[in-house]
Amino acid sequence: MEHLTKQTFLEKVFNYEQNKQWKFEGKLPCIIDFYADWCQPCKMVAPVLEELSKEYEGKINIYKINTEQEQELSSAFGIRSIPSILFCPVDGQPQMMQGALPKNAFIDAIEDVLLKNLKEQVN
Repeated sequence: MEHLTKQTFLEKVFNYEQNKQWKFEGKLPCIIDFYADWCQPCKMVAPVLEELSKEYEGKINIYKINTEQEQELSSAFGIRSIPSILFCPVDGQPQMMQGALPKNAFIDAIEDVLLKNLKEQVN
């Protein structure tokens, strides 16, 4: 799992300074966890994301954004509560979920939002 700064976000996810419309910059679909160190639900999500990063290694990227340190990114995405989880497919619009999701909810979103189109291309 990689912690993103504004600069690495612009390079790896979405350069909102150059593009008005969503244009994913990454090669693999990703999950972005908007969190804060003081947030209890965020601490519950962290080990789940750690497990998923190993289980889906090479298929998706999992990033973390500290909302305290990267306030511009938080406001660009209208983050009002944390944890907020952004699922970014390679093609298509990102989808935001909020709250401490259980592992099976992450797996469902990974399979249905992030990997669905990739599977269709393979078949």
